[in-house]
Amino acid sequence: MIWLTWRQFRTQILAALAVVAVIGIYLVTLGMQIRDKHDSVLDQCRSHGNCPSLLASFTDQFHVQVSILGYLLIVIPGIIGMFWGAPLITRELELGTHRLVWNQSVTRKRWLAVKLGFVGLCSMAVTGALSLLLTWAAGPFDQVQADRFTPIPFAARNIVPVAYAAFAFVLGVTLGLFIRRTLAAMAVTLVLFGVVQVAMPNMIRPNLVTPVSSTVKLTPTALESLSFLGQYGDIGGLKVPSGDWVVETSPMLNSAGKNIGHTAMYANCINNSVQSSMLKCLADADLHVEVKEQPASRYWKFQWYEAGLFALVTAVLAGLSFWRIRGRLN
Repeated sequence: MIWLTWRQFRTQILAALAVVAVIGIYLVTLGMQIRDKHDSVLDQCRSHGNCPSLLASFTDQFHVQVSILGYLLIVIPGIIGMFWGAPLITRELELGTHRLVWNQSVTRKRWLAVKLGFVGLCSMAVTGALSLLLTWAAGPFDQVQADRFTPIPFAARNIVPVAYAAFAFVLGVTLGLFIRRTLAAMAVTLVLFGVVQVAMPNMIRPNLVTPVSSTVKLTPTALESLSFLGQYGDIGGLKVPSGDWVVETSPMLNSAGKNIGHTAMYANCINNSVQSSMLKCLADADLHVEVKEQPASRYWKFQWYEAGLFALVTAVLAGLSFWRIRGRLN
């Protein structure tokens, strides 16, 4: 069965390997460029100062390339589910070739298990290789940008893309078994995967771990730098945002916990034309905000939790596939 599956699927695998090779070469080249520039920027910061401007220029230089590659790595699992998962069984059902196998000594469950295992592992390997390369290439950029919790970088780095690939592939196979029409299964797979990718960072991920709550007094310094939105870390002796994920911030509150956003005092401070006076005016009003955030130290916990969640859903979908193939599927 493994040899037969390889014979049926070798064109797609070889094409995928070629794509990985091309993108991989580009990622290695880009990663070297990012590292060279990163080292140069750190040297200039220590020698001449003006670090915020130099770091901003560094991230601006590579922002487009890293962002496009991030979007690509999010799309790849959906493409795998659409073009590898959905047609894997459905095409056999439409052509009737499944009957030839089922009339031999190979059972339906073994037939499905080999296909799921072989092609599924190929899907995970392809996505994992690209994720590993992108994570390495964008490492210095991500460290300076300090936004690893934002939707695109989080979903395109480290282990979660591998879980997405397994989920998308098995989702396509399961939908194909139930819908039994290749084009319809491909379309539904793509739509459902897109819905999950939107729902995950906006509704599910923020609630995987209870955020840390804190009350931050709005001093003039905090108001000017917005330093109450996360803590700061250190890169080569330079102070940069630590990458804490601010999940939620309240409006500006007074000492009684009331929102002062629409009060006369707030309007009077904001209308002050001199910024320093405006900030002092707000700070003198004894204001604070309630902040809920996920510390940067929880990044790997979120990675493992999300990967585990998708692995669980993948296992459930695989179980549905085995249940379906045991039924009246001729």
